[in-house]
Amino acid sequence: MEKGNDTQISAFLLLGLSEEPEIQPLLFGLFLSMYLITVFGNLLLILAISSDSHLHTPMYFFLANLSFVDICFTSTTVPKMLQNIQTHSKVITYAGCITQMYFFILFVVLDAFLLTVMAYDRYVAICQPLHYMVIMKTQLCALLVLLSWIVSVLYSLLQTSMVLWLSLCTEMAIPHFFCELNQVIQLACSDTFLSNMVMYFAAMFMATGTFFGILYSYSKIASSIRRISSALGKSKAFSTCASHLSVVSLFFCTSLGVYLSSAAPQSSHSTAVASVMYTVVTPMLNPFIYSLRNKDIKKALMRFSGMAGLKVTTILELKNHP
Repeated sequence: MEKGNDTQISAFLLLGLSEEPEIQPLLFGLFLSMYLITVFGNLLLILAISSDSHLHTPMYFFLANLSFVDICFTSTTVPKMLQNIQTHSKVITYAGCITQMYFFILFVVLDAFLLTVMAYDRYVAICQPLHYMVIMKTQLCALLVLLSWIVSVLYSLLQTSMVLWLSLCTEMAIPHFFCELNQVIQLACSDTFLSNMVMYFAAMFMATGTFFGILYSYSKIASSIRRISSALGKSKAFSTCASHLSVVSLFFCTSLGVYLSSAAPQSSHSTAVASVMYTVVTPMLNPFIYSLRNKDIKKALMRFSGMAGLKVTTILELKNHP
């Protein structure tokens, strides 16, 4: 394969999930629906939490941040995919590809860190309930979120910079629906040993760090729940972390599925399909998991809907009776 100069590369081709023309309208409708559900579901959750003073607690502060990140996470990939399907074009510019890759890595890592922080919040709430509000002060909550952003930004810069040092070949087809780091590195003509080592070691360090952080928090939570004598007390304690545990399981299981599919030979298409689960499906399901299993969120959503309906009625009445 002819070796190219990375300064001359102007664009990549995103091959997407399928190249069959008759499937494109179905993919467009499916992903547009999932994207709109994701955006409006998470946005509604943010508005409900911010408008209800009863939910101005550390747990819901972290949840609102997670919902915001999920909107950004999905928005890095799906709109470009929809544009490509609608315009019958597979092109993404070099700068656009690097930018998409940077923000994708940023938000997926930030998702993992926020889930870890939320696990710590549940650990303090269940294991040290009397000191919960003393420990989880507003300053600490803001600091934990800020640190998550800083580490995620630095991690994404490190991973993306590995691509900028590579000399890429003239074959610019990416068998994916977005610029995935591993797929772009595979297009390199230059030696990728250092890039692969940095990518895998950094990813393993981040993944194992967040996973064991969550595992440690839940091991302490499980130990505390076992010491509760009443069945009602155990059920109440477990219910406070059931939603978070469901989201964590969904996030890490789908991520593991993508990793295993990428390790298989001739796995480009299966990796792209598996990536849909954690890039689109998981952010879409998060608002439903938290709202369906949480009475406080349900009440907040009902109050918010009532307030919104009252405002619309008032505006209509003012227009009809100036």
